[in-house]
Amino acid sequence: MSKSTGVDFILQQLGAASPKGYMAGMHIRFAGPLMQFQTYSQEWVDHYTEHGYTLRDPMIAWGLSRDGAWRWRDIDLPDPFNIFSQARDFGLTFGVVVGYGPLSSRSIVGCARDDREFNDQEITEIASLVRTLHEATDPPESLTDAQKQALQLIADGHRHAAAAAKLGISESALKARLNSARNRLLARTTAEAIQRAKDYRLL
Repeated sequence: MSKSTGVDFILQQLGAASPKGYMAGMHIRFAGPLMQFQTYSQEWVDHYTEHGYTLRDPMIAWGLSRDGAWRWRDIDLPDPFNIFSQARDFGLTFGVVVGYGPLSSRSIVGCARDDREFNDQEITEIASLVRTLHEATDPPESLTDAQKQALQLIADGHRHAAAAAKLGISESALKARLNSARNRLLARTTAEAIQRAKDYRLL
């Protein structure tokens, strides 16, 4: 099983545990996550984004400052913008937040449902999934020279055939290098792999 396939499996489990969706910001550095996954309704995402709630959300503030898992109802922080109340209007009635990892690379995940509170066993399972997801999405410390060369040529605008010729390899060998780089960077496309490699300062 590739690393990206493993991440997909974890996300499937997280989705099954979160009937009204989840938001996962993984390895938050410089105020933004290196990776983000979410299944909340598009209406809520649009509303949340339009009002700039990321830096105002008590759930995120809580997750940044504490390790562990808590029900939203237990978050004892001011909510001057009534974000939790607005979330309920979109069906995110009950929730849990998990904060995990060092402050320099913190992951925060919020999960929601509309029918009842999460029970203790469900929260324990979600927290375990978050820890596993955090480890699985830990960015690589390096790429191989072959992976970097292949990504850099595509980033510079070369087509596959031209990039392969420049490296003196077949086009299929180039595609294999790009595929291995995508897997290492947990990227679905080469463009995403290039951006992540840049974000991680590997290119």
